[in-house]
Amino acid sequence: MTTKGSNPTPISPSPDDRAFFGHPRGLAVLFFTELWERFGFYGMRALLILYLTVGLEFEASKAGALYGLYTSLVYLIGLPGGWLADRLLGQQRAVLYGGILLAIGYCSLIIPGMAAFYIGLVIIIIGTGLLKPNISAIVGKLYSTDDERRDSGFSLFYMGINFGAALGPIICSLLGERVHWRLGFAAAGIGMTIGVIVYLMGRGSLGDAGLYPSKPADPVVAARGDRTIVRGLIVVALLIVGAAVLLATGTVAVDIQAVSDSFGLVLAIITVVFFAWLFLAGNWTGVERNRLIAIVVLFVAASVFWGAYEQAGSSLNLFAFQDTNRTIGSFEFPAGWFQQVPAIFVIIMAPIFAWLWMRMGSRQPSSPAKFALGLIFVGLGFAVMISASTAAASGIKVSPMWLIATYFLHVVGEMFLSPVGLSTVTKLAPERATGLMLGVWFLAAAVGNYVGGRAAGFYETIPLWQLFGLFAVVTVGTGLLLALLIRPIRKLMGGVH
Repeated sequence: MTTKGSNPTPISPSPDDRAFFGHPRGLAVLFFTELWERFGFYGMRALLILYLTVGLEFEASKAGALYGLYTSLVYLIGLPGGWLADRLLGQQRAVLYGGILLAIGYCSLIIPGMAAFYIGLVIIIIGTGLLKPNISAIVGKLYSTDDERRDSGFSLFYMGINFGAALGPIICSLLGERVHWRLGFAAAGIGMTIGVIVYLMGRGSLGDAGLYPSKPADPVVAARGDRTIVRGLIVVALLIVGAAVLLATGTVAVDIQAVSDSFGLVLAIITVVFFAWLFLAGNWTGVERNRLIAIVVLFVAASVFWGAYEQAGSSLNLFAFQDTNRTIGSFEFPAGWFQQVPAIFVIIMAPIFAWLWMRMGSRQPSSPAKFALGLIFVGLGFAVMISASTAAASGIKVSPMWLIATYFLHVVGEMFLSPVGLSTVTKLAPERATGLMLGVWFLAAAVGNYVGGRAAGFYETIPLWQLFGLFAVVTVGTGLLLALLIRPIRKLMGGVH
């Protein structure tokens, strides 16, 4: 029953709805929407660093700064995107608005001129921040808390992510590298447009899952929230239009490296203030405080991991373009095609690791041990690249198997760290701050992507074996240090395995 001015009573998830491989039909809508979102994201990412260095002739330092800024903001904006959905929009509307913005953003990259390019990136960042965290939240709301299909549903959804991540680079790279860069970006926009259409056509099957914001139910506060949304959207639109005019007329010139430097300082301040507030603002018990310390340690480990792992789209992508033999017969395949390799390995390995952890049960490694192994494997991947870059330094283009072996090791590392990371952090979080801990995972990815992008900027200034060697030393070293600290960290975790 509902009252005037309040949200209607949500439709309870039905255990009888098994229309999509035994899961609710709404999961199919989210599966294909996310597939096309990842198609666009990874397709565009496969082109970005190459377009900057080859198409726009940016120096690697400038391209790396912009790449790191973009990928970091994509994750960081997920924090206000999730909050906006929780408090004002509801997840369903946030996903819809995010998808529309993404389609507009990708298509903006087609327009000639740097103003349209930069504005397009900003729109993509905002769109991803609205869509990415909230579509996953809707998946969870399709199931009751005791529905045994819940974990399986997330696994199926994860497959959609990786199918899109594998398909996007194939099509966007082929069009972008072989025909025209902007045609590759157009393909990403078309993919996201398909995703929006799929979402609109099947949105009714989601019922009330994520339809309404959690708060507020009071009609006066709700109306005030709607006015805030409209005003905020108007302000954002005016800022984007104003920035476009200033850039197009040459009134303002953008110094990407200066902007990236400033953002790095802001990101550092956000990180320090966030954890300082976390420790000082809460009236934590001794057990809770110890667990927060463990979260900080895992945050550092995750930041290092993502900084290295995300070289796939920057330094490793440049290596694929410049130093890798990509010829099959008379056909030279696009460098961006290598970007599908990690997704394919994830599709293969995810069910294997899921089976392995189920098989091992209580004998499986603890979360800190898995984090350590994840770091070590990603470091071993860069050890492979030391040999590959040494061979390439002689002027020959090396076998693609070097990159494939590297991505294999990186994905093994991802299987140890990524699937368990957020779960571990939320289990360690004080019960009254569980939602906030989602921010820790996004913040770690933002920090890692920023640092990784800036590090990739040294691609042209130092020998490649030194650059890849630095990643190998830092990641393996961090992994070994974490391995030495497993016992004290487990004590801080207070019984959480």
